[in-house]
Order: sequence, then C-alpha cells, then structure tokens
Amino acid sequence: MPEVIGIDHIYVSVSNIVRSQVFYDKLFLGALKFRKNTFVLAGDPHVQYYNRHFGYVLRQARVVAPHESYAPGLHHFCLRVESIADVHAVARQLRSAGIEASEARVHAEYASDYTATFFNDPDGIRLEVTNYRHERRERHDHWDRHP
Repeated sequence: MPEVIGIDHIYVSVSNIVRSQVFYDKLFLGALKFRKNTFVLAGDPHVQYYNRHFGYVLRQARVVAPHESYAPGLHHFCLRVESIADVHAVARQLRSAGIEASEARVHAEYASDYTATFFNDPDGIRLEVTNYRHERRERHDHWDRHP
C-alpha cells in the first residue's frame, strides 16, 4: 500500500485576495522564508507560497462569509519550525510586521515541550507556529516502534 509522504498543497479561499496577500507576504515571505508565485487557473488568480515541503495557495472566495472555526471545516492550521528559539523568532518577526501574534510560550496542557504562537489571518483563520517536539521527532524517526 502506498504511504503518504507529506502534504503537497493547501488551498485557502479568501474574501479579499489583495488584502490576504499583504498578510501572507509578511508571514510566509518575511517570517518563514517561503517563496511565492502567482498563476491563473480557470480565469481565477491564485497566489502560491511554497517551500521545499508544500504549497499554501490563496484563491478568491466565490461566497464571502465569516470564518467560524467551530463550524465544519478548518479549525486551525499549524506550521512547524525546528526549535523553540525559532518559534520565538517567528512571533517577534510577525509582531514587528504588524501581525497580532501571541507571545511564544510553553503550552504544557498540550505537551511539556510544546511552544507556540497563535494569530489570525484577515478572514479569521486561526494560524499557529510550533516547534518540532520530541514526540513528533520520535514518531518520525522510529515509525516502526509506534502503534
């Protein structure tokens, strides 16, 4: 049976692609050092942010409604960086770019080594940046030992 080896891309519909592009430029280009391209698909403009691992694509929504994280659909999207220091650096970078990111801190209610910062995109989609925790590394490196 084929194994899924990663997430290829994520599509996010936004209410205002120009406004969202300003926000995501600060996040992906400024704080996380992704790359960016634009393309048109079926007549609709798209903006793609990508790194070596996956792409995050914006497209204009056809129906505009407030995002509700507790309705069916996306609750939040979490990005992982290598270290706790990296989480703190991202939070500082976002705040200095005018994004209201929470202070990076330990969230022991999730795990003893879980450090994260939280923030919302212009449509209210909750985003998070966390560190590569011990349990996740162990799972990756020793997959055959985990049930």
